[in-house]
Amino acid sequence: MHIGVPQEIKNNEYRVGLTPASVRELVSHGHQVTVQSHAGTAIGLDDGLYSAAGAEVVATAAEIFQRADMVVKVKEPQPAECAMLRPGQILYTYLHLAPDPEQTAALVKSGAVCIAYETITGPNGGLPLLAPMSEVAGRMAIQAGATHLQKEHGGRGLLLGGVPGVTPGHVVILGAGVVGTNALQMAVGLGARVTVIDKSVDRLRQLDLVFGNRISTLYSTVTSIEEAVLDADLVIGGVLVPGAAAPKLVTRDHIARMKKGAVVVDVAIDQGGCFETSHATTHAEPTYVVDGVVHYCVANMPGAVARTSTFALNNATIGHAVALANKGWRTALRDNVHLRHGLNVCEGKVTYEAVARDLGLAYTSADSQLS
Repeated sequence: MHIGVPQEIKNNEYRVGLTPASVRELVSHGHQVTVQSHAGTAIGLDDGLYSAAGAEVVATAAEIFQRADMVVKVKEPQPAECAMLRPGQILYTYLHLAPDPEQTAALVKSGAVCIAYETITGPNGGLPLLAPMSEVAGRMAIQAGATHLQKEHGGRGLLLGGVPGVTPGHVVILGAGVVGTNALQMAVGLGARVTVIDKSVDRLRQLDLVFGNRISTLYSTVTSIEEAVLDADLVIGGVLVPGAAAPKLVTRDHIARMKKGAVVVDVAIDQGGCFETSHATTHAEPTYVVDGVVHYCVANMPGAVARTSTFALNNATIGHAVALANKGWRTALRDNVHLRHGLNVCEGKVTYEAVARDLGLAYTSADSQLS
């Protein structure tokens, strides 16, 4: 199979779909890999490393899309990239379609076979291709929140961990999944006062056993969320409904009544966000203010630490990339139900139920596309 890796063109996105080691892995299985020149240069993966791994390096993305049987990316295709996709071509990347009707329509129109990292499941549960970026984003959320609590960034002028004799900041984390747990670790490490809210008592019990009296845990209700958010200096939104739009847990009224200069970091923004006042921002302009509350809603947070993120992501994605290349998409998806869950759009049809439901589109099962 011919695999193509274009340079990412989303704002301040420096990750790359395949590392040289991943290229070498695919080449060792007899596949041809073409990489766009400078695709990894920003993170120290220059064209020479890709050539040494066995890739052909070409100048333009158009050459990649025109020639490749499978395009491997990191972020969702931008409109110019969607226009270059062709029927039957495999697109293997993050998609986050539920809050994005325009991208969904473009992918349906393309006729391509679109496999989303974020909905591929694992044999032990969870979302193993989303997990590494959720780990990065969860840790970054505290870093970003602490920075924007500084007065020059519009915050309250508060040191998250406090100092002896001064109360530390209060961090509220919505969701105790991968994002929430990694944010929790960072916040505790900084010495903040931390409250984590989730609807799974079993998960809260696990965190209590690990962190003990260093954190507070609350069962998720309208009341518990409201009370915690109104007392918070920093709120991290880390909730996830796989493949579907994130629930709006924090209302506009909550935001209006929060402390002035408090910060909210919406890690769920790729799926539409869990704050009613959220809209996607970029690393170039990461924040905006609503009712005196600083909102950080960057849709590709891990792109800021692109080298770490690229290697972590490739560890999770390369196995399925090899399977798709070795077997072709139909056989690979038939053989692996977890990979099959990643099929979101296929040959003009929406094949992920939550996406179809949230966007009001017709749903066609992945199984029917494979029969």
